[in-house]
Amino acid sequence: MTESPANKPANGQVCHHAKNGLKSERNGLLKSLHCCHLQPKHWHPEEEVQAASCKGSLYSRPFDESFEETPMLVAVLTYMGYGILTVFGYLRDFLRHWKIEKCYIAREREEQRDFVPLYQDFENFYTRNLYMRIRDSWNRPICSVPGAKMDLVDRVSHDYNWTFDYTGRVVTDVINLGSYNYLGFAENTGPCAESAAEVTMKYGVGVASTRQEMGNLDRHEEMEKLVAKFLGVESAMAFGMGFATNSMNIPALTGKGCLILSDELNHASLVLGARLSGSIIRVFKHNNMQNLEKLLREAIVQGQPRTHRPWKKILILVEGIYSMEGSIVRLPEVIALKKRYRAYLYLDEAHSIGALGPRGRGVVDHFGLDPCDVDVMMGTFTKSFGAAGGYIAGRKELIEYLRLHSHSAVYATSMSPPVVEQIITSMKCIMAEDGTKIGLERVQQLAENTVYFRKRLREMGFIIYGNNDSPVVPVMLYMPAKIGAFGREMLKRNIGVVVVGFPATPIIESRARFCISAAHTKAMLNTALSVISEVGDLLQLKYSRHRIQPSLGRPSNDNVFEDIDD
Repeated sequence: MTESPANKPANGQVCHHAKNGLKSERNGLLKSLHCCHLQPKHWHPEEEVQAASCKGSLYSRPFDESFEETPMLVAVLTYMGYGILTVFGYLRDFLRHWKIEKCYIAREREEQRDFVPLYQDFENFYTRNLYMRIRDSWNRPICSVPGAKMDLVDRVSHDYNWTFDYTGRVVTDVINLGSYNYLGFAENTGPCAESAAEVTMKYGVGVASTRQEMGNLDRHEEMEKLVAKFLGVESAMAFGMGFATNSMNIPALTGKGCLILSDELNHASLVLGARLSGSIIRVFKHNNMQNLEKLLREAIVQGQPRTHRPWKKILILVEGIYSMEGSIVRLPEVIALKKRYRAYLYLDEAHSIGALGPRGRGVVDHFGLDPCDVDVMMGTFTKSFGAAGGYIAGRKELIEYLRLHSHSAVYATSMSPPVVEQIITSMKCIMAEDGTKIGLERVQQLAENTVYFRKRLREMGFIIYGNNDSPVVPVMLYMPAKIGAFGREMLKRNIGVVVVGFPATPIIESRARFCISAAHTKAMLNTALSVISEVGDLLQLKYSRHRIQPSLGRPSNDNVFEDIDD
C-alpha cells in the first residue's frame, strides 16, 4: 500500500501513522500522528508511531500532533444539547416579548421602534440565552499577581448571571492554569520588578506622545535593538498593543491587487488586519500544506479575478502556536512553499516567542531555521515576557517603511517606560546577558512541564489537541452544559481554568484550555492533574478511545495505544 498524495508533506517526506485507525481530518494528516520525516518509502497501517530524523528532511526534530476524532455519540448529544437550549431560548424570548419574564439586555426604546435598529436581536440570541447561563465562568476579577498561584475576588449572582455582587471574600492560592505566563515573568519580585520600579521613578509611567513626536525614549531604542538581536534579524520596532500590531500593520504591507492566504484558525487580529488591507483573502485549511500549495499554484496560474493580471504581492499569514488548538505551524514546509512560489511570509509568534525553542527564540528556533527566511516576524510581549505590546521584526528596509506608513507607529502613544524595562530585563534574562542562566532554565522547565502535563492527561483518557511541545493544552469538553460545570467544579477545588465554547470554537468542540508555565512546580501540576481527573470522572469527560498506557520502564518515545471499546 503506497502513501496517498493527500497525506504526503510538501517535500515528499512520509509520516508514519498510528495503528489506532484514526481518520484524516482538517490538517490533511491523521487525527493523531507522529511525523517522522524519513525518506519516501512504502508504509503499512499496522506500523507503530516512531520518531526519527534523517538527512535531507525539512525537519530537524519529530513533529508530533494529536487531533483525536470526536466520538459519534458525544457529537450527537452535543448537537442535541444546543438544540434544546435553542428551543428554550426562543420560548424565553417569547415570554420576554410579552413582559412575562424580565429582560436585562440592551434593547430598543419603545418610541424608537420604527428607527433602524441599533441592536440586532437575532445576533444577541446566543448572548441572552446560552452565554448568560455560564457567564460566571469568565471575567473573574483577580486581586494578585497572575503567577503560578493567584487570588480571586469571590462574587455571586442573584439574577442568573445578568449581574454580580461581590461578597468581600477572597479565594486565595488558586493554582493558575489560565494565564499566558509561560516563563513566569509575571511577578512582583525579582530583577524585572525592581528594574521596572527604578525606571518608573526616573521616567514616570506615561509618555504622553507618539514616537514620531516627543515620545521616543532612549529605552525604546535600546529595546528595539535588543529585540532584533534576540530574533537574529536586522531591525525591529515595538508597538503598545499586540492586537494593533497585526491589525494596523498588515494594511500597511498589502492593499488592492494583493492576495492574502490566511490559515483558517488565525487570530482575530490577523483576520481584521487582512480585511482592513483591502486585499483579496483566501483561506486555507489549518496547517494543510497541500491546500496551501493548491491556492498558491492557482494564484500564480490564474492571477487576479477578471483581469488575470499577476498579483502585486502574495502574503501568507500563519501563527507560531495556535492558541485554541495548541498546534504548531508546519514552518519548514511553509517556508519551502513560499520560496518555491515566491510569496511573502508573515509569522505571528504571539504565543510561541519565548515558549518554544531551546533558546526560547520561538518557532523558528524550535525548528532550527534561519530567521531571514521569514519576511515579517511578529510577536507580543504580553505572554512570555510578562509585559504588554508587540513587535514587528525583519529587514531594515521593512522596518523603516513601517515607521512611516503604519498607523500604529504614527498615531499610537509610545509604550510606557516601566513596561519597556520589563521587556528589556526579561529578554536579557532569557539571553543570559544578565550573568545568570535563570532564563534558559525557565525555558527548559517550561518544556519539561509541557511534556509531563500532556502525557499525564492522555494517560487519564482525556482527548487533548495540539502539538506535544505546545504549552497551550486544550482538553475537549464538547457538551455546552459541561463548559460551565467544569469551570465551576475546578474553582471549587482551587484550580483556575479557562473554558471556551461556541462561537469561539466549532459548535461541537467546546474545551478547557490550560496554559502551562515554567513557574508551575511538579507538586502544583500533580495537584492540578489529580483535580482534573476527579472532575473528569464526575462530569464523564474521559472520552478518548485510544488511551496511552503509562510508560513504566519503557523508552519515553515508545507510544503504545490501548483501544477502548465504546
